[in-house]
Amino acid sequence: MPLLFSYGTLQQDDVQLSIFGRLLQGSKDQLPGFEPSLVPIEDQQVVAATGRTHHANVTFNGRHDSRVTGTVLEVTETELAAADRFEHPAAYTRITVTLASGKQSWVYVHAP
Repeated sequence: MPLLFSYGTLQQDDVQLSIFGRLLQGSKDQLPGFEPSLVPIEDQQVVAATGRTHHANVTFNGRHDSRVTGTVLEVTETELAAADRFEHPAAYTRITVTLASGKQSWVYVHAP
């Protein structure tokens, strides 16, 4: 079963229910070599609907002491495709990473 690391909205129960139709199993983990960052939301309809002006993001910095905390989620291939559709409008792309636990996981990063 694929793993998906979330540092943002995919950790929220309401988002999981909306995208996957169920709550996902997961555990806390960290993404080494990255730092939190923000991406401005340019679509004013999204700003109005969410009340947010920025999307959460992570930026690679390669520093061993830099980590982003989040949750590694167990998903099916079908759910991973649903997450791709959810993240695509915000210009995120999915990459493979090694988490602090040593697990190999997917994570979404902004890729304009």
